[in-house]
Amino acid sequence: MSTVALTAPAVRMTSTRLRITRRGRRVLASLAAMPLAVGIAAAVLGGGSAIGSDEPGAPAGTFGSVTVMSGESLWSVAERVAPGVDPRDVVDEIVALNQLPGALVEAGQTLALPAVYSGGR
Repeated sequence: MSTVALTAPAVRMTSTRLRITRRGRRVLASLAAMPLAVGIAAAVLGGGSAIGSDEPGAPAGTFGSVTVMSGESLWSVAERVAPGVDPRDVVDEIVALNQLPGALVEAGQTLALPAVYSGGR
C-alpha cells in the first residue's frame, strides 16, 4: 500500500490596488476641505465681535463729550480738554474717534473725547 501525501493546492494571494476615480478624488478633497471652510466662515462671521482697548482694565466704549463753542476750532478744543498734552496728538485722536472727514468743526457740535481726556475739560 502506498501512502500518498495530499497537499492543498497553493493559493496565490493577489493584492488589489484601490483605484479612485476622478469623481472619488473630488469627493475626498471636498470632505477634507469642509472643516477648513467651516472654520473660515465662522471667523468671518464672528470677526467683528472683538473689542480692543489700549488700556488694560478700561471698559470698552468709555468716553466723555464736549460741545464746541462759538469761535472754537478743533485745536482750541484740544488745548482746553488736555492742557498738558501736545494738541496735535489730541486733535488726531478726536478726529479718529468721531470719524471726522477733517479738522473743521461747527459751533454747537458735540464731540466724543477719549477717556484719557474726559476729566480735563
